[in-house]
Amino acid sequence: MGKPWKREENGETIVRTCAWSPPGCHPVGCGIQLHVKDGKVVQVEGDPEHPITRGALCPRCLALKDVMYHRDRIMYPLKRDPKDRGKDAWERIALDEAFDLLEEKTRYFSETYGPESIVVFCGTGREATKYHNELAFMGFGTPNACYAQSGWACYAPRVSSMAYLMGGGYPEIDYAARYPDRYNHPGWEAPKYIMLWGKEPLKSNADGLWGHAVIDLMKNCGTKLICVDPRITWLGTRAEINLQVRPGTDAALALGLLNVIITEDLYDHDAVDKWCYGFAELAERVKEYPPAKVAEITWVDEDLIVEAARRYATSKHSAIGWGLSVDQNPNGIQVGQALLALMAITDNLDVPGGNTLGLPIEDDTNVDMINRAMEAGTVTPELFEKRIGAAEFPFVCQLMSTNHPDSVLDTLETQQPYRLRMGVFQSSNLVGGAITAAQERWLEAMKESFEFCVATELFHNPTTMALCDLVFPLKTFAEHNTLVESHYGFNVAFEGACNKAVDVVEGVSDLEFMMRIGERMFPDYWKQFASMEDYMTQVEVPGDMTWEELREHVVVQPEETYRKCEKGLMRFDGQPGYMTQTGRIELWSTAYQQFGDDPLPYFQEPPFSPYSTPELFEQYPFVLTTGGRKYTSFHSEHRQIDRLREIDPQPTVEINPVAAARLGIAEGDWVWIENQNGRVKQVAHLTEGIHERVVHAHHGWWFPEQDGEEPNLFGFRQSNINMIMPHKVIGKLGFGNTFKCHICAIYKVTDE
Repeated sequence: MGKPWKREENGETIVRTCAWSPPGCHPVGCGIQLHVKDGKVVQVEGDPEHPITRGALCPRCLALKDVMYHRDRIMYPLKRDPKDRGKDAWERIALDEAFDLLEEKTRYFSETYGPESIVVFCGTGREATKYHNELAFMGFGTPNACYAQSGWACYAPRVSSMAYLMGGGYPEIDYAARYPDRYNHPGWEAPKYIMLWGKEPLKSNADGLWGHAVIDLMKNCGTKLICVDPRITWLGTRAEINLQVRPGTDAALALGLLNVIITEDLYDHDAVDKWCYGFAELAERVKEYPPAKVAEITWVDEDLIVEAARRYATSKHSAIGWGLSVDQNPNGIQVGQALLALMAITDNLDVPGGNTLGLPIEDDTNVDMINRAMEAGTVTPELFEKRIGAAEFPFVCQLMSTNHPDSVLDTLETQQPYRLRMGVFQSSNLVGGAITAAQERWLEAMKESFEFCVATELFHNPTTMALCDLVFPLKTFAEHNTLVESHYGFNVAFEGACNKAVDVVEGVSDLEFMMRIGERMFPDYWKQFASMEDYMTQVEVPGDMTWEELREHVVVQPEETYRKCEKGLMRFDGQPGYMTQTGRIELWSTAYQQFGDDPLPYFQEPPFSPYSTPELFEQYPFVLTTGGRKYTSFHSEHRQIDRLREIDPQPTVEINPVAAARLGIAEGDWVWIENQNGRVKQVAHLTEGIHERVVHAHHGWWFPEQDGEEPNLFGFRQSNINMIMPHKVIGKLGFGNTFKCHICAIYKVTDE
């Protein structure tokens, strides 16, 4: 089991823990040792005993102290008169007083206008994600839980695709994460190839994948890369093949790869015959996407398409690491369907060195939590049906059990089907952050609609300053106990304990916030939990382990079982196969047909592109893709951390040097990025790793050093590319947006 979670050395207390959030990060659970002296963290270092991260840390973890003890951190609860919204006119209050006020307002709006008048917003990736729905349903008693990204375009499309196409079990690269002896385990083999599809794992560590494992596999095991990305990333410079795809044409490329594999008979006949449904129909569909045609659509060389397909299909076994670009595309559901088909027909799914699978989806979603809410009466079935967007977008809202985010903005603007009067911002900088599109519309609509707003946060930001009447300080992961598991439970590589080391603020964790408001609103339900640790033992920690036992271990890895479909582990009835209507992976989807979409994957030209809107493209002659990650920030977080801002001081837009020269733009120039939705300015970074007709803009920028009061609100309108992303440009089933595939013009900022 290694060293204890807490020990004394050289006059210091050393706490072994796993990172999550806040400050923000995906649930990677990196191993950390916190050195504590005189009640303060004095050193942060990697934990060499963590079986996955093995002592390595990113700049954000190394800057943890800078966050915890920052001069601008919110240290105690604050309230403000609603007439002073937009002003830095906060009054310190006690924590109990803050909860008294929150309870009073919650009861008022719930009893006067109905619980549905309250909406709970959540940010992305952080610990708050784990408790978001439960906070809404069993904390505030509202059916309205909203992740406010247009088209719910982050992770949920991939999870939903897997739920409907094979019953769940999110596929992830097999990097030996479930083995304590990792790459030396006799039952594991290294992927021959990893196809990174719109994924930059070194910077994003997306959804719990330890991104540096890709480097380990290349260095120690001989794994080779194929990169699918509009930009040649750092990993792309080390790849065997780069498929530099035109943003938004991923479905065409995936169908082109399938065309080569099926036409050349490179697929695994046994896997297709036993575990796939609709192969004949898929084979007929991919005839529409020969490599030459796909090359014209995607701007990728035809020979590279053919070569990539052959290498992936013939190297047993290989993995696909699929990223956010699959989601942030109105055509993204079809991309996910095609990528699953690639894994399934080549026998690269749930095998050593391929893509691992979690267990069936109902084991890992909101089903149990919703049932508990119904049984407790905190949300009735009738109230649950009032979720905004549920009737219009059942494909999205049925599985995720949330609102449709675009419908929430529509409701805020129209007050139909009812008015939203109270907003709860759980770790969500909605106004100035990284996930929202059409941010000015959101801001104005919320100003008009909300009579009371509350937030949990580390720092003031455009959302708290513009809208909030009450703010709770949020504890960092070093200040409270919690649990972290990769992929939010959809494909668990490990269970990690975030062990409390110190007290810094008079505040709450996300779990504590939920429990304390829940105990006031629904005491009959919450009285069964004696403490947060008791809650985690009963609800969160898997198996028969208690929270205290998990804390002692720090990290626990479940056993890996391959080919679960053969062993009856992918069905609740214990029979071989998958939890679908056909009992197989559905290449031809019975569910998609029932929801009114084509049951086979297809390519749809992006809504704004050189081909779908040629006249508009003459005015805005670049394809715009956004959202690439940085080592120094988690979306819109960390902007006030001096050491991190030294590395990335300004927002940057990447442009090819040939295109820049044509426009008179030099490295470091401020430039305008403009389209039909407005314009923002960023600093030009010239790179040959991007197509001459494509630019990439970083996201989530606001400026904590600027005036925080209205009308400036920390300069959130100045450089955040999300300001010019459109509202409700989504796919037929309700997922996706054009964050990864829009258009723009770019030109130099002049004095006037």
